[in-house]
Amino acid sequence: MSILPASLLRPQRAELPEVRRASRAPQAEEPAQPQQRRPATDAYIPSQAPEPSGRYWPGRAEDGSPGIYFDDPERDAPGRAQPAGVEGMEPTAPTDGEPEAPEAGQPSKEGKPARSEERCKASTDKVDREIERLRKRREELAARLRTEDDPAKAKTLERQLAQVENELRQKDNDAYRRQHTQFTQL
Repeated sequence: MSILPASLLRPQRAELPEVRRASRAPQAEEPAQPQQRRPATDAYIPSQAPEPSGRYWPGRAEDGSPGIYFDDPERDAPGRAQPAGVEGMEPTAPTDGEPEAPEAGQPSKEGKPARSEERCKASTDKVDREIERLRKRREELAARLRTEDDPAKAKTLERQLAQVENELRQKDNDAYRRQHTQFTQL
């Protein structure tokens, strides 16, 4: 073990203020220079208009009415379609005050021929036959279940009856009929 002199073990209080003064002194001696920083800014770099991508987007016409616009990639003019009032811009949805479609054979406001109306017939006969077949099957299974004496066969019939009732519940509604309606052109 080494023995240290007592002067090293005791803190000398006279040195502490000098250390504090020394640490503050260099800051006070440096001249205060204002730092001039320029704010970061973005710059606009012009570029060519992108190719039409075939997208739809909502927009407003010059009169403020809403419309849906289409960026047609097949259009002759290069560049993107611009909002209402710019060449090549046509709303695809009717706006307030405009008829949905002109009469068949009548030209529209722009002089373009109007699309002819398509006549279709909707038929739910196939769905109705399917639902009727399920109802008959349910009645048949219920009658067989009432007359069945064997518990194993009765359990099988109950399972089949539950399956038919579940299928009937899914198919015997307006939403299913609308989804499975068959349209034929007249």
